[in-house]
Amino acid sequence: MSEIKPKTENVREMFNDIAPTYDSLNHILSLSIDKLWRQRVVKAIRKVGAKQILDVATGTADLAIAMARKIKDSTICGIDLSVQMLEVARAKVNKQGLENRITLMEGNAEHLEMQSESVDAVTIAFGIRNFENKEACIEELKRVIRCGGHLIILEFSNPKNRFIGWIYRIYSHNILPWIGGLISKNRSAYEYLPSSVDSFPSPELFSQMLSNAGFTDIVRRSQSFGIAQIYIAKKP
Repeated sequence: MSEIKPKTENVREMFNDIAPTYDSLNHILSLSIDKLWRQRVVKAIRKVGAKQILDVATGTADLAIAMARKIKDSTICGIDLSVQMLEVARAKVNKQGLENRITLMEGNAEHLEMQSESVDAVTIAFGIRNFENKEACIEELKRVIRCGGHLIILEFSNPKNRFIGWIYRIYSHNILPWIGGLISKNRSAYEYLPSSVDSFPSPELFSQMLSNAGFTDIVRRSQSFGIAQIYIAKKP
């Protein structure tokens, strides 16, 4: 009988495998709308005045780079499970000349090697659904945020509108895996994406999870007819 790997290891291996084509596929499959969503996260971070930022599941550092470019005097630490994704991220950070502002390191969000109350804000773009224990992850993120600081999460969701939802499901469950598999040579990774979105808590339930963890002033902003959500929560 083959050994069943923990979700964390499966996710790490999957992203290591698709790292070389991840950026190009991301923008192709989202029609570059993901760039607009990230800019809205940057705007939210600027509004709360955060300067020391931890970007969890940083991937290829798209959000970390956007924050460094748009938020004056900010410093960002990006962590990710995937070494290969971080290699792509470092090349991009160096190309932008931001290596003095962005630090990248391998790490697990459920067990952060950081001091308590050491950052102004934590951001996560399209990563929270990949964590094995979301409640433990939220608690750990809360630990490293200073009192009065913020957690800002960008994540996919399923549209509530029936027609939009129908189109989205056809695209995400059929077209997306086909294109993703064709280019990345790993169809299963792009079949995982819609299934992970389907199994993620509803926006209302996830907001309640943040509240249960002790976050306050929780705001949820629907993006592009509910295809994604931006969650903003404050640590009191």
